Amino acid sequence: QVQLVESGGGLVQPGGSLRLSCAVSGRTVSINTVGWFRQAAGKEREFVAGIGWDSGTTSYGDSVKGRLTISRHNAKDLVYLQMNNLKPEDTAVYYCASLRVGAWTNAADYPYWGQGTQVTVSS
Repeated sequence: QVQLVESGGGLVQPGGSLRLSCAVSGRTVSINTVGWFRQAAGKEREFVAGIGWDSGTTSYGDSVKGRLTISRHNAKDLVYLQMNNLKPEDTAVYYCASLRVGAWTNAADYPYWGQGTQVTVSS
């Protein structure tokens, strides 16, 4: 079992920044990737970013490239999502999840999920 807990969401104005954190615990040796997804009201869950747990390799969804950065604090088993130049369309619940095998961008392949943190971008 892997446990994930997100934090750092909130209300921010367009053009602003937020940093989300994902605290990972449990059977971390089984993790291949930690991914961030988001789900806006009435929409499907969308891949935002992923990072290889051991490799540090990163990947981003097309809609966020250049504005979001995923990173890992190895000693603390924390994964961060730095979000800059936020837009109203970034408003969603953001989830982190862990993957052992499967496609980074496919939410159905991730067995473990956090509870989500709300990000609202509005003036």
